[in-house]
Parts: sequence; structure tokens; C-alpha cells
Amino acid sequence: MKNDMKIAVLIDADNVSDKYIKYIFDEISNLGMPTYKRIYGDWTKPQLASWKTVLLNYSITPIQQYSYTTGKNATDAALIIDAMDILYSNNVDSFCIVSSDSDFTRLATRLREAGMYVVGMGEKKTPTPFISACEKFKYLEVIASNPGETGGLNNQIGKQEHAKEGMTSKKELIQSLKTIITESSDEDGWANLGEVGSRLNNRYPDFDTRNYGHSKLRPLILSLNQFEIEARRTNKNQNSHYVVRNKTK
Repeated sequence: MKNDMKIAVLIDADNVSDKYIKYIFDEISNLGMPTYKRIYGDWTKPQLASWKTVLLNYSITPIQQYSYTTGKNATDAALIIDAMDILYSNNVDSFCIVSSDSDFTRLATRLREAGMYVVGMGEKKTPTPFISACEKFKYLEVIASNPGETGGLNNQIGKQEHAKEGMTSKKELIQSLKTIITESSDEDGWANLGEVGSRLNNRYPDFDTRNYGHSKLRPLILSLNQFEIEARRTNKNQNSHYVVRNKTK
């Protein structure tokens, strides 16, 4: 994945709190440059008033969408139409859809079919179909309360708190790691840690080491007590990479 992508950031104001906005754009900055920054909602509603200052500070363009019919989500329709217009403009490499709404599942799938890198961001209540439709999915509660780093909403959240409903359990994670390592290992059972991480990301769109209280993959794997990790030199300049294998009983 490149970190210089041009990204269209589309936010569903009906399903996202303004308190997450800093963490959303901090996360996006790791991927590339937000070329489009748009947020959708009925701005005549008083519950969206808290967004006004945020929109100015982050130069986000509000898209007004009136709720013409009760029970129909006009905001979703407006976001989807804009996303397709942006897709056909050929001005971006990636989309970031910020919502906890499963109504964007088909949109994420269609964008990926067109070759776009699709990142989803939403709360832990986000339905699995939307998570699975994205190439990567980030939980807003996690990126806003990253243990061991300053600036989170609540740095006191314990490590066990992160492995909640909606995330892969540690038991399943361990089993998947063992399988991936076995499939990609050499004759001595060692597999490249970077390759293992890539396969894990492909298998679970919502995988993030921060979900389990760690900022990197290596300390997470070591904490599981099921694996061995070694550093290997790759050339005469003593550059090294890490390899991992399943512990033998």
C-alpha cells in the first residue's frame, strides 16, 4: 500500500461524532493526502450543530441533504452519488468512508471493483458486511484511545477492553497466525514477519494491532506466548528483518 495516495474522504454526519475528527485525519495522513473532504447531513437539524466549528478548522465541505421522506436516508444516497462522480473523475486513488452504516456495503464493493483502495472507519457497532467490503477498516474508538500514545480520548482503557465484540478474538487470531506461519514458512518453520502481517491484514479487514493494546505487530505476537521471533541480517550492512515461527511443545 502506498502512503502518497490521493484520498476522497466522505463522512456520514448522521453516524459519526465530531469528537473523532482529529483522529480520523491523523489516520488518513498515514495513507496520503485527502483531496476531497466532504461531510453529508441535514444541517438544519440541531443535533449536527456541534460540527460547525469542526468543519471550519478542518476545511471540510458540508453537503446539505434534506430528509424529504420519513424513513428514507437521503444522506446515504447523496454520499453514494458523490462517490461515483468522484470515481469517474479519475482524481483519486483511494476512498475513506466514515460511517457505521451497513448501507455503504455495496458502495465499498463497487469502488474496490474499480481498483480503488477503500478504507472504512466507524464505531464497533458497525455491521460485519460493511467491514468486510472494505480493504481496511478502522474502529474509531480504538484510533481515538490508542494505549501508550498521548492525545487519545481515553488512554486509560485497558488492553483487554480492545478485544471486544466486532473484533477478531485472541483465540481466533492465534489460530490464524499459526496457519499463516505454517503456509508461508521455510523448512525450519520460520516465516517473514512482514509477510505474515500482510496475510493477516488480507484475511481480516478490521485487523489492527491497536485493537489488542499494541502499537506494532511484533510485541502483539510476543504477548500471545505461542510464537518465537528472531532478527535476521539481510546483507553486509547488517540491516535486519524479523522472522517468526510457531512454538513447539
